[in-house]
Amino acid sequence: MIRVIFVDDHAMVRAGYRASLATVADIEVVGEAGTGEDGVKLAREVKPQVVLMDLHLPGISGLEAAARIHQHDPDCRVIALTGHNESPFPRKFIEAGAAGYVTKDCPVEELLQAIRTVAAGGRFISQHIAQAMALDAMNGTKSSPFELLTKREIEIVVALAQGEDMPTIGKRLHVTAKTIASHKYNVFKKLEVDSDVALTHLAIQHGLVEPSRKKPR
Repeated sequence: MIRVIFVDDHAMVRAGYRASLATVADIEVVGEAGTGEDGVKLAREVKPQVVLMDLHLPGISGLEAAARIHQHDPDCRVIALTGHNESPFPRKFIEAGAAGYVTKDCPVEELLQAIRTVAAGGRFISQHIAQAMALDAMNGTKSSPFELLTKREIEIVVALAQGEDMPTIGKRLHVTAKTIASHKYNVFKKLEVDSDVALTHLAIQHGLVEPSRKKPR
């Protein structure tokens, strides 16, 4: 039996996943969480074999949550389940230790295949995503300017674009606000932006955050 948890901040989405897997004989849903922090905590408590992880989450992003889960338990397999199939996320999730990447609109059969494949120790990336990644590599192109950023820098971009200030980000990531400011300077330089507004616009344009995620300061 493959033990699975869902991490997604939409209760209806989680309910949909649970309903889709309810009658599958070899898969057991053992928990669900609505934030990245709760997902990390739940994974440590119930020790699932597979975590289905959304990208856009309150607090720490799915990218950071995936990295923390993998760091704590390398045998726990994370599948990114997201509405975005463009770079940099497939590659960045895999660099963070994820074993799979599937879009939310995939057929149930593909989701089941992904769960079974990663639970058996393999990797699974939806075919159209894998093709896009391969073409990027062959052409030597970067389909998103965010390919230039490190995982930590992307985490900070997401937080800034969601409206968090630097002291809050630093506290959550256990670093000083000065360190966050240094990362922010490097991000602005790499992306060639000169304001938080421009950064947020670029992040929304490339799918790092959804417009509705912007928090008032």
